[in-house]
Amino acid sequence: MSDDEHPLWRTLRPVAAAVGGELLPTGEQTPGDIPLEFEGETVGVLRLQGLDGALGRLIETIERELGDSLANLSRTDKQIAVRLLTERGAFLLRKGVEDVAAAMGVSRITIYNYLNAMEQPASGGRDREG
Repeated sequence: MSDDEHPLWRTLRPVAAAVGGELLPTGEQTPGDIPLEFEGETVGVLRLQGLDGALGRLIETIERELGDSLANLSRTDKQIAVRLLTERGAFLLRKGVEDVAAAMGVSRITIYNYLNAMEQPASGGRDREG
């Protein structure tokens, strides 16, 4: 939009970018879009993207939260990143483990080890061998 864009657009632009969405004029609204209302008037719509690029957006979000690229994180922070990515559904996506491993600069086995470690109960006396 131009200099006369609605202030709500300026406010929501970073949010739309963070979630992989796009701000559009009301005239371009399709059934899946979210109307943006301000003082009773629809001033535009937010269109969310599908799963294309979803893992990349999740990784970018985690990198912002942890303050560095996944590859540069310490082992502990990589484990935290895997936990956060798990909570947000990253590993439900096709090739999620492989793509996260590549972004971290580790093997798939390392990611699986982090995932398995999260499933283990905290050492509370019922240790398993193996």
